[in-house]
Amino acid sequence: MTALSFLWLAAATVVFVAANGVLKVYATKGQLPVLLGALVMFGLGNWLMVQVMRLSGLGLAIAVSSIVQLVAISVLAIGVFGERPTGLQLAGMALGVVAVAMIAWPTGVRE
Repeated sequence: MTALSFLWLAAATVVFVAANGVLKVYATKGQLPVLLGALVMFGLGNWLMVQVMRLSGLGLAIAVSSIVQLVAISVLAIGVFGERPTGLQLAGMALGVVAVAMIAWPTGVRE
């Protein structure tokens, strides 16, 4: 992945994490404008992900994005909402990070 891909990915991750945070608020308070705001944010996040896919390809973009968002949303859930993942869940996240590192690791070979 290029530096530009990572910038697009970072922007998409911020938007998706914020959208999921807003959905958590909607889940507890149930106000329609909150839900609509989250849906708009998800639309923006998907548009940003299209930019990542253009630069990196579908497989790589989605693999990296999934794990980056998983970790970022878990940090949000722990830090803001006080959720506590189990040891097994933390181990799963760590394995996901290792798997994506192996997928995204630069090989020097370009097809």
